[in-house]
Amino acid sequence: MPSSAPSIRTPALSYRPSFDIAGVVAGRVRLTEEQLLELYQHAPLADLGRWAFAIVQRLHPEDYRTYVIDRNINYTNICTARCTFCAFKRNDPDAPDAYTLDEAAIHRKIAELVAIGGTQILMQGGMNPSLPIEYYENLLRGIRAKFPQVHIHAFSPPEFVEFSRFFNMPVAEVLRRFKDAGLATVPGGGGEIFSDRVRSRIGPGKCTGDQWLDVMAEAHKLGMHTSATMLIGHIEDIHDRIDHLRRLRARQDWALAHAPAGYTAFIHWTYQAENTPLDRKRKWRPDAGVEFAFDNGRTVRLADANEYLRMLALARLYLDNIKNMQSSWVTMGPKVGQLALFFGANDMGSVMMEENVVSAAGTSYRLSEEMICRLIRDSGWIPAQRNQYYAVLKRHDGPESPDLRPHPALHTTPRQHQITPEEAASYRRYKTVPLTELRVAGVATGSAATDGCCTSSAAPTPIP
Repeated sequence: MPSSAPSIRTPALSYRPSFDIAGVVAGRVRLTEEQLLELYQHAPLADLGRWAFAIVQRLHPEDYRTYVIDRNINYTNICTARCTFCAFKRNDPDAPDAYTLDEAAIHRKIAELVAIGGTQILMQGGMNPSLPIEYYENLLRGIRAKFPQVHIHAFSPPEFVEFSRFFNMPVAEVLRRFKDAGLATVPGGGGEIFSDRVRSRIGPGKCTGDQWLDVMAEAHKLGMHTSATMLIGHIEDIHDRIDHLRRLRARQDWALAHAPAGYTAFIHWTYQAENTPLDRKRKWRPDAGVEFAFDNGRTVRLADANEYLRMLALARLYLDNIKNMQSSWVTMGPKVGQLALFFGANDMGSVMMEENVVSAAGTSYRLSEEMICRLIRDSGWIPAQRNQYYAVLKRHDGPESPDLRPHPALHTTPRQHQITPEEAASYRRYKTVPLTELRVAGVATGSAATDGCCTSSAAPTPIP
């Protein structure tokens, strides 16, 4: 059970870890939860970044960094869960903006993705009790038949838990049927924070942390790789985050020892407050002189860029059995996303042709393939397009790279500024007085009033 004690963070440039940090960086020893807390509380951000970057360079010594071109398709926003951090869901199926996409609409979206060189879809939605299992199976078979080149990365653990309830069958059976129909891998959506004390308050109606982990274990048994996620910057404290990372590492240890598949990547992002019920809670102020501690969900502690990068570095140091970590530019913006490559990330994530959940909460960063390649190249690596398994599909090290292709010259018509004779005569009424004449006339020349078109010769009023 996570501790409720305040986490007092006092980073100091003179800090020296009380343990063998060099051994952790080299992969000889594992970081413990107590050591992770020590680093969070005392290590300067620059040191965390340096240690995490050394681990990335050990795991990924290649001269490239990767990204993927996919489309996030949210097939329905009707949902039985009442998550307080979500602005996307519609609990009322009769709401005017509630929707469920049909097969034709989803196929149109995938065709648009294929047209720009996309290779996979990330398909998730709300937990909609009105959709039968045939909707999903027919949808998966239709996509596989029409777009065999597109990887289907779809349906998060909370959805599978509800599918089990809706269809009255075990999660393992739902997964098996979906895999037979075309599902390839399972995304890590809905991970949030595993701690019950947090999860019960921010995600009522959604699966527990253990249920989330159990769904992923069943997928791993079936040979389906998955992603791991964490949402920070809401009512959780550092003890909840450490508990979350501890459970992920333990389950990955099990998968590597007993299953043909496991977690391919870890992604964490920050809670986006706008338009969400959770935004109505009071906010913790870093300058208030009071350390943040879990208070049964009454206070929200938003995470800034420093907190995001700190947790990314800590995750890279702790999750020694998950090889890949993604930058979350979707919530943090392109520049912090680029900086993440030096704090533990080896992947820039997705061009993300479409995204609805985060943007519903007020964040709407968009990056083209050209911009993602530019961010990677400016950081010192060659950009490379990958697939869901992090295999490189295309290296962009030639003149035809998206960020190196010459742009067509812009041809613009010279501006035609024409005035009438009457307008010209009106302009001549104004006399421009040379600066020397202003000084002779006694007009102050250092003020905003003397802008070159003052014609007054009166001396300024003396200041008493």
